Amino acid sequence: MLPSPKWQRRSESRPQEILDAALALFAEKGFAATRMDEIAARAGVTKGTIYLYFESKERIFRALIAGSIGTTLAEMEERVAQFRGPAGELVRVVLTAVGAFLITSDRVVLPKVVIAEAGNFPEIVKFYREEIIDRGLKILAGIVTRGIESGEFRKIDPQHAARLVIAPLLLCAFWRTTFAQFDAAPYDYQGLIATHIDVLLKGLSAGKGAP
Repeated sequence: MLPSPKWQRRSESRPQEILDAALALFAEKGFAATRMDEIAARAGVTKGTIYLYFESKERIFRALIAGSIGTTLAEMEERVAQFRGPAGELVRVVLTAVGAFLITSDRVVLPKVVIAEAGNFPEIVKFYREEIIDRGLKILAGIVTRGIESGEFRKIDPQHAARLVIAPLLLCAFWRTTFAQFDAAPYDYQGLIATHIDVLLKGLSAGKGAP
């Protein structure tokens, strides 16, 4: 007898349910303190079921990174490759999109978890560095280089500039996952991102009066 459509949908949704459960527990307890049986209980499956989809807790964590931040980066790489307008406008497009992810996605907690577990799980840190940080910096450095070559941006080290470009957005992520709980009123993350873009583009500009 063929499985019912309902059972098929349930089976297909299990990996995502496991990932959602793991994310919640990683956010609450950290990576090291979270056990596979806790993930199973939160997801409503047996521990053995998890191993049908993920061979280890580290594989779950990698899947969370690749399936959210990694997917966002892939979309950004494609958008940057196809963009034909001014470099300044591309900066605005990219930072607005990244900012939207950081202030809306529940997976914004992942960078915090990576940093917290860096000493005990260097393999995770290496994976995050190679798959997320290095790719992101390459995108940003490439945009800065494009602006310099077109004469739109002043001459500046693209690698340094890339790190300066992303730093305020990372502040949004860490503020949201750490300090926001103590805010008297919700912080205006979109306002911060808009202000950052405005200040950044003025600093990069090769126009008259630029330093």
